[in-house]
Amino acid sequence: MKIAFAGLGVMGGPMARHLVTAGHAVTGYNRSPAKAKAWAEATGGTFAATVAEAARGVELLVLCVGNDDDVRAVVTEALPKLAPGAVIVDHTTTSARVAREMAALAAEGGRFFIDAPVSGGQAGAEIGQLSVMAGGDAEALARVEAAVMTYSKAIQHMGPSGSGQLTKMVNQIAIAGVVQGLAEAVHFAQMAGLDTDKAYDAVSKGAAQSWQMDNRWKTAARGEFEFGFAVDWMRKDLGLVLDEARSNGARLAQTALVDQFYAEVQAMGGARWDTSSLKARLPGPGDK
Repeated sequence: MKIAFAGLGVMGGPMARHLVTAGHAVTGYNRSPAKAKAWAEATGGTFAATVAEAARGVELLVLCVGNDDDVRAVVTEALPKLAPGAVIVDHTTTSARVAREMAALAAEGGRFFIDAPVSGGQAGAEIGQLSVMAGGDAEALARVEAAVMTYSKAIQHMGPSGSGQLTKMVNQIAIAGVVQGLAEAVHFAQMAGLDTDKAYDAVSKGAAQSWQMDNRWKTAARGEFEFGFAVDWMRKDLGLVLDEARSNGARLAQTALVDQFYAEVQAMGGARWDTSSLKARLPGPGDK
């Protein structure tokens, strides 16, 4: 396919690379032209200086940008340049509201907008094993599914526009609770004088096992957080969750509490730390 990819950061860059490797003609765009040029040189793709240039005549536009306003700006500029019937797949985590707005805007011009946030983080993007939760026109999604699968392990169509973003909110609610539980478990083990490596070996083989435990227990116990999904981004996501909950009546007391714990981490200087840095609020013996 002829594809444009907007947003070549730690997630978008490797995702777009997988598309090139699969044989698609990919033009990359990034707000920093130098980053787009470097991506093109490293992958064999091409790059464009503007969204409009990248989108000209393409069948598929993929987004992996920052927030609602970024999505609005890219889609508005790209729409008139896309091929008739083109599909926009937005992997940005946004509000469900903007997903519905963009779907309506795309439909006016005879194009399709799929809200398709992902889970799996930078590591999943690098190895092409992301989980995609999608909302929007099912037939349009089916037309581009093979391309999206080049960097994914699973795609689940959740329903009409906005459903993908609502499902990503479910994902973030679950992660927030699990990571807080992990932080408290590591802290308790330290305060109880246990060997944290042995404690992990003991509990990770049973009902407490999770991706977060397998991938973040030992680094959290060592106070290592300079990697992974940043606290700033998690707070953005939880803000979307809590805003949606105010609209639909969901009661998210734990999620609201964890959001405030992340605010404390930000105040500690951990804005770019991994989400497992909730443990930094709970030092153990010998921690700085």
